Amino acid sequence: MANLDEATLEGVAFLGNTLGPFFLQDPRTGLAGAEFAAVAALDAQAAGAEWPFADEAEATRDLAMMVEGLAASRAMSEGGAFCGDDDLMWEYRRLFIGPGAKPAPPWGSVYTDRECVVFGDTTLELRAWMREHGVARIVDERTPEDHIGLLLALMAWLAQYQPENLEEFLRLHLLTWAGHFLDELAEAAEHSFYEGLARLTKASLDGLQDALGLEVETPRFYR
Repeated sequence: MANLDEATLEGVAFLGNTLGPFFLQDPRTGLAGAEFAAVAALDAQAAGAEWPFADEAEATRDLAMMVEGLAASRAMSEGGAFCGDDDLMWEYRRLFIGPGAKPAPPWGSVYTDRECVVFGDTTLELRAWMREHGVARIVDERTPEDHIGLLLALMAWLAQYQPENLEEFLRLHLLTWAGHFLDELAEAAEHSFYEGLARLTKASLDGLQDALGLEVETPRFYR
């Protein structure tokens, strides 16, 4: 844990808490309206200079893509909440929800299981790890734990409450497949917000891995 000083843990928690909701929450009907509104109002250059772990130029470019993608979506509801436009909403659902074939499924086992299914070995190994370390589920039994948004949220929680288990979690359960998924997402995205999100998350996790000096074994990917 030599590299896990207070500033590093704060950066890890910031990444997970900031980026996770964009993978989990529908921009129209979800609970991340405040997060979308905050990105829409960002000065990308100023934010990029402060962004943890990622190269400043890369973070600035990616944040600018996200801000640009929300530029047409800054409509607010009568209650003052963020209300994304149809393009943003449908892109989220196309990428992550369906009902058609999802170009970027957000679950680890879809990429690492020979049958490309949810609740594969990746999910079950994560579930066992969580049980062993006393980490409670935050979703119902029908939702796979290895959703990228849930894993980013778990990363943030570990940084705040179980920092002694953070590096093992990253090495065994997140960094193994996240980069592959994020490359797939960046390629599949047809909306600049989600392309920027994919690239920023990838750059941040790559930088975090380098900062912690983690050796990560890359599994075989089946899609």
